[in-house]
Amino acid sequence: MCMACEMDPAKAEGFAGSIIEMINQGALGILVSMGHQLGLFDAMVGVPPISSLELAASTGLLERYVREWLYAMAAGRIVEVDISSTYFHLPPEHAQFLSRKFPGDNLALFAQYIPVLAGVEQQVIQCFKQGGGVPYEQYGRFHEVMAEDSGQTILGALFEHILPLVPGLLERLESGVDVLDIGCGSGRAMVLMGETFPNSRFLGIDLCEAPLTAARQRVREKGLNNVHFIQADLTTFCPEGKFDLITAFDAIHDQARPDLVLATVYDCLLDDGVFLMQDIDSSEKVANNLDHPFGRLLYSISTLHCTSVSLAQGGMGLGTMWGTEQANRMLRAAGFRQITENRLPHDPMNCYFVVGR
Repeated sequence: MCMACEMDPAKAEGFAGSIIEMINQGALGILVSMGHQLGLFDAMVGVPPISSLELAASTGLLERYVREWLYAMAAGRIVEVDISSTYFHLPPEHAQFLSRKFPGDNLALFAQYIPVLAGVEQQVIQCFKQGGGVPYEQYGRFHEVMAEDSGQTILGALFEHILPLVPGLLERLESGVDVLDIGCGSGRAMVLMGETFPNSRFLGIDLCEAPLTAARQRVREKGLNNVHFIQADLTTFCPEGKFDLITAFDAIHDQARPDLVLATVYDCLLDDGVFLMQDIDSSEKVANNLDHPFGRLLYSISTLHCTSVSLAQGGMGLGTMWGTEQANRMLRAAGFRQITENRLPHDPMNCYFVVGR
């Protein structure tokens, strides 16, 4: 029997509608990213209905572009529009999830991943055909977006929620310990900890030089002498000395060889040291991720970034959704025996592993 004869017209129509909605939402996502970057949402928080001319004036932007952006936001039901006066209003229920004025709740920053990933679409298409991957340096603003993402999920919760996962850790940091951060990016967490705990010593390592330039500049501006950064590939590089605390914030699954990096972590950790690893809270089985609130975004990031940058280095290509099951197996294979998983209310994307020898 032909496929057309078996087709359910209602199901087909419903699916077509969902594809149209997906295309609409994808396009709108780019404009949400732009609104976040340009401060347009921030400027609309808590103000009465505003015209495109007034919004442009308050943000220093060109009215013609602001007007078209507002029309798109109205069509997407993100802002409300008074048809008679063409004034626009950002409801407080929406503002909470779109503005920097609500740290911890701002979802607009995640929309930035969409245009960043779209920028390498053609290169990844070639990888589908020819193999290999796209290296980190081809991803434009990815490090910048990741830094902002980490600023919301890590920096704001670091002292109140994340470090206290390890009993007594804050006291040890105050007394003075040695800390290593893997995949440190622009080093915001290391700099913040270096400021807060002047008796401790901090070393950040990242594969890419570009974010480290920003990290070193931040250290100079703060006048810190207890924070240092090294550009290195931890697949083959092992830092000198032993560390009381090793951290990895959303970094292990991106490594070419996570197994080798975790073995290095084990070798560098003192017997009574702690490895604090934040990574994606997912399952290695796709069936368990079908209802994940960020599943579609994370699999897209995996296809267009995490899998590709690993394969570009000749790595394992585990991808973003490598799964907590596989993370546990790799930690144990590296030699770790004490592994505790933690979920924090402020961060629905990640699992926080507290790991000891």
